[in-house]
Amino acid sequence: MNVTVLGAGAWGTALARLLQDSGIPNQSPHPDPLPPGEGKVPGGHQVTLWAHEPARLDELARSGVNERYLPGIPLPKNWRLESDVAKAADQAECIVVAVPSKAFREVTCALANFRGLIVSVTKGIEYETGLTMSGVLHETAPGATVAALSGPTLALEVAKGIPTAIVAASEDASAAQTVQQLFHRPAFRVYTSSDLLGVELGGALKNVVAIAAGVGDGLGFGDNSKAALITRGIVEIRRLGVACGAQAETFSGLSGLGDLTVTCYSRLSRNRAFGERLGRGEDVERIVATSITVAEGYPTARSAHKLAQRLKITTPIIDEVHAMLYEGKDVRQAVQDLTARESKAED
Repeated sequence: MNVTVLGAGAWGTALARLLQDSGIPNQSPHPDPLPPGEGKVPGGHQVTLWAHEPARLDELARSGVNERYLPGIPLPKNWRLESDVAKAADQAECIVVAVPSKAFREVTCALANFRGLIVSVTKGIEYETGLTMSGVLHETAPGATVAALSGPTLALEVAKGIPTAIVAASEDASAAQTVQQLFHRPAFRVYTSSDLLGVELGGALKNVVAIAAGVGDGLGFGDNSKAALITRGIVEIRRLGVACGAQAETFSGLSGLGDLTVTCYSRLSRNRAFGERLGRGEDVERIVATSITVAEGYPTARSAHKLAQRLKITTPIIDEVHAMLYEGKDVRQAVQDLTARESKAED
């Protein structure tokens, strides 16, 4: 299949590499029983990787490494690099969108006439509309079939071939299966779901909770605190997701609890790291300005807070993260207000 990946950050590069490379090793001691087996993918796909900065693509072509986002990971030599969206999308049968949520609408407007399969791997909620990325695609690329790919997937681990599981979601069952077949590898197991909205909301909202987890790390809290945060965080995510029309059980899966867990605990998590810096006393504006990668939890906190207010859903963790990020609230006061709320029965 001819596949175009829009976005040459860590995740876009890792996925483009996975699709193109016909020999990514399976590092699991228990190989997946599905074909092709033996940790090798015969053939691979013809991949075009797009980035809006020609200089970055020139560097990728020259060095064979995306040193800024995936240091030390060798990249394919036989893929196509393109800085023009229209040319990148030309003749593509599938387009994978891996750009930051703030640029998602602008970039995908160029796909207005595309009639193939578009897979969003961006985790976010548009502030102005409250739409997930698939909702944006329904407006910017109305003739396309839309799917999402989401789960507990740290880009560097995927690029190293470390065993990973993820979920492909679409309202079109055949589209979800196509995405599954396209990406499935012995060390990259893909499940399917029909709950597109739930999968996307789980992936977006967990980033907000991960910032809270990072704040706890910065303040020196322990595992008890983080376990409580994750447990109450998934309740909050589920509550808001169901109010938006998602299925409750989705949030117990890979794109919900799975993604929340890895993002709150991993040292590779950019959202947890953002929160840790905040917890240590750094200024929000400085953290944003000096971060190499995008922490989607920062804009999503604003979108999620607005969405919860509109739907009249109780979201204390999201509220406190929003207050720390956008209202200048002291992190210790935010923790105090969160833990000092009136006691209640567990839900």
